[in-house]
Amino acid sequence: MLKFTGVTAGAVAIGTTVAAPQATAAGASLVHPGLLHTRTDLDRMAKKVKAGAAPYTAGFARLTANRHAQSGWTANPQATVYRGSGSPQNYVILYNDIHAAYQNALRWHITGESAYGDTAVAILNAWSAKLTSLQGSADRFLAAGLYGYQFANAAELVRDHADFDLARFQKMMLDVFYPLSEDFLADHNDAVVTNYWANWDLTAIACVLAVGILCDDRAKIDRAVEYFKHGAGMGSVKNAMPVVYEDEGLAEWVEAGRDQGHALLGVGLMGTVCEMAWNQGIDLYGYDDSRFLKGAQYVAKWSMGGEVPYTANTRRKGAVNGWSGSETATAAAAVDPAMTRPIWAMIANHYTKRRGLSATYLTRIAAQAAPEGGGGDYGPNSGGFDQLGFGTLAFSRDRASASAGATAGAGASPSPAASASASASANANSGAGASASVSPSASPVGGANPQGGTGDDLAATGTTDVVAWTAATGITALAGGLLLLRRRNRSGGAAQ
Repeated sequence: MLKFTGVTAGAVAIGTTVAAPQATAAGASLVHPGLLHTRTDLDRMAKKVKAGAAPYTAGFARLTANRHAQSGWTANPQATVYRGSGSPQNYVILYNDIHAAYQNALRWHITGESAYGDTAVAILNAWSAKLTSLQGSADRFLAAGLYGYQFANAAELVRDHADFDLARFQKMMLDVFYPLSEDFLADHNDAVVTNYWANWDLTAIACVLAVGILCDDRAKIDRAVEYFKHGAGMGSVKNAMPVVYEDEGLAEWVEAGRDQGHALLGVGLMGTVCEMAWNQGIDLYGYDDSRFLKGAQYVAKWSMGGEVPYTANTRRKGAVNGWSGSETATAAAAVDPAMTRPIWAMIANHYTKRRGLSATYLTRIAAQAAPEGGGGDYGPNSGGFDQLGFGTLAFSRDRASASAGATAGAGASPSPAASASASASANANSGAGASASVSPSASPVGGANPQGGTGDDLAATGTTDVVAWTAATGITALAGGLLLLRRRNRSGGAAQ
């Protein structure tokens, strides 16, 4: 049985409905740090790494091995960044510096070594002192969205550093990144609203939300949340997953009919939006009967080579008052099961650990991807930098206790605001013990062997958890007790 809403499709209920927590009251202060990582998250990472706990040590090893995570990194700020066209097309410089800032900031919080915090601050201050414009083809909107949400996350980690010029950085985000993302959500580059695939909208939503949180601007947060729920473009939740297959607990991801790489990008971006909102008390993960869970499960199953249902869909293309056309996808595209992106740990840990729900396909694919790396570990082109990554380190967590109201049987989820607060005594982000069985002695896959192929950037135009988390050695426990030994040194195919 299937249902349709949005452009062509709809939502169904599976399992136990988990009540959505209340959003932070309008007059309350925002949580800081409060984008992808809260103070509780950062403290958990530091505690677990210091204790040598799995899987955190394997995740931390991937961070320290990355060339961007070194305190000797020197920024190369530009006044104007071009993507898609223009001279020079120099956006590679920007995303490499952003990932260096983020990785150094994360390493600073985990180790307490000031050199990493100082490096992150120096990178961010250098760019806020010089960058004034993003230019290029329509890809400038992708640059604003992708690098805007990532820049904001790096800044959020050092916002209280004595040498960080927060006010100047906020001004850069408000003047350079936010306007392009807001303009795209409002006008879609003067194109038919469905001309651009879901990931375009999702980059813009992520940027608007992240800038709103970084700059304590509730109107921008509300704008991003409203568009996620009800936006007309392909990236709103019901348009990104237009068909729900009620009997299978799956929701068709709209870009599955396009290609695997873009579908993985979209799931990673929607997970990023949900996580940032969650840390401010807004439950988008559970919105519309956990529709995102069903879509993520769909993409996970399909990406591992599983059979998934598919309902043909047609989208309109073209310019407003200009050329027009349409495109119909009739089947899910072919996949390479070896293609990997660092998107799964965050999503799987939310649904299975915070919420206590069964998500077998998410559990399996997160296990296969562990330990997740970050920018620079998944190929040299921009597609390997679309996610900040390091989810094994950052998002591994214990299953929330029933007493905290986090299990499915409790009928309510823990408050995300409580999860974000370091002072909450019973929040769902507790760091009391490792939840994933990754061998601390296993060597992670090095950055020299990207797991996700070397394709061009992905955003370019163009029922129980019987499955164990994979050990870093590559042994995965599958349903039915079978063991599958994976070869972890395979590179996925290019995603154009």
